[in-house]
Amino acid sequence: MRGAMGDMGVVAVFLIFSLLRLSSAEISSKIGINYGTLGDNLPSPNRSVVHIQAMKAGRVKLYDANPEILQLLSGTKLQVYIMVPNNEISSIASNQTTADEWVINNVLPFYPDTMIRVLLVGNEVLSYYSDQDRQMWYDLVPAMHRIKNALKAQHINNIKVGTPLAMDIMQSSFPPSSGMFRHDLVDTVMVPLLQFLHDTKSFFFIDVYPYFPWSGNPSQISLDYALLKGNVRYMDPRNGLIYTNLLDQMLDSVIFAMTKLGFPGIRISISETGWPTAGDVEEPGANIRNAATYNRNLIQKITAKPAVGTPARPGVVIPTIIFSLYNENRKSGPGTERNWGLLRPDGTPVYDIDLTGKQNLLDYAPLPRARNNMPYRGQVWCVVARGADLMKLRPALAYACGEGNGTCDALKPGSECYEPVSVIRHASYAFSSYWARFRSQGATCYFNGLAVQTTRDPSRGSCKVPSVNL
Repeated sequence: MRGAMGDMGVVAVFLIFSLLRLSSAEISSKIGINYGTLGDNLPSPNRSVVHIQAMKAGRVKLYDANPEILQLLSGTKLQVYIMVPNNEISSIASNQTTADEWVINNVLPFYPDTMIRVLLVGNEVLSYYSDQDRQMWYDLVPAMHRIKNALKAQHINNIKVGTPLAMDIMQSSFPPSSGMFRHDLVDTVMVPLLQFLHDTKSFFFIDVYPYFPWSGNPSQISLDYALLKGNVRYMDPRNGLIYTNLLDQMLDSVIFAMTKLGFPGIRISISETGWPTAGDVEEPGANIRNAATYNRNLIQKITAKPAVGTPARPGVVIPTIIFSLYNENRKSGPGTERNWGLLRPDGTPVYDIDLTGKQNLLDYAPLPRARNNMPYRGQVWCVVARGADLMKLRPALAYACGEGNGTCDALKPGSECYEPVSVIRHASYAFSSYWARFRSQGATCYFNGLAVQTTRDPSRGSCKVPSVNL
């Protein structure tokens, strides 16, 4: 038995890909760069645009419609993606005038001198789950219609409208032929979204990171398979397609999911992908060697001529944007969130990379050894980061201790960790104690950038600092 898709679904995928190959001639295979700005040590927009051009990127994706950056991109050959912030989606969905004003204010002052080619409505909207967020789910496609209408009213026909989604939209993705979207999204969001993309000849934009499924199960998924090395083979038992890397597997699961809903011909575009160069102790494989290997292999695959495509869509160009230009030190969450950059703040490369794909992989200099490819097992503490601002430490210390439950009892006068009286020592204790107590509820070792994880025990004498056991 073939499974839910059936024979006709498989046939549809293979019939449609030949048409996609014909339409792909208009799509550049040049690699793009995601340019985020959540950092307090980043170069100016002017220097950043210079860096992007020097890297010979083909496109740049912004997470808003920053007027300074859009003006600086005027006259360049970079294809530009701009974004409607999530918090503006519902108001745009409910009022065409609001959508018209958004386009007038954020597109018209720069277009066509700035080559805006994609307008993204929201960012990973379906990855948020509160009641307010769910309303945003239902407003997403109506907002996309409003924005498309606003562009048409200005006689702008060469800007695609879409929305980038994360892989958590998938109910099933393995094997790829079993791919299907989450049941809570199918009728309410996915079918209307796919109909819009089909009618407007736009792309299904997907943020796809092989790092995450691999790091969540490194004992079962080959690292080489995740890094696109091409030396591991997997056959989909439902259709016999052969996969040599995890990226293709993930992309094809989306293609098969769209096919099951009656939309086999919508083109795929990778709006984010990459590999982190560093992370927390508990995040395996986040290192420069793996990041360079993944991105170099990715570039070779995407820029190949003729196009490689995926097993379900061989020969089809996949527009791809790497995440990201810089490490962004003001991003919250685990350590990997702040370590995806290709460039350091001074503009030098974290590792050598050629976005054009022309450099032979064997011509790169040797990479540093990877020392954390296996999950860490042992104790981890959360302590004050080197160079942390003392003025910001005090309110962070108060916050950690203010959660109660005995988090900071050992810091009370006369208790075992009270002396020496030091903001840094007290904060390190409080951060570790808070993290150990509330980690199971989602707490992280971040504290607005003031804390880092360490495997070195900061305990002194009778003062035993709580730890997390991995």
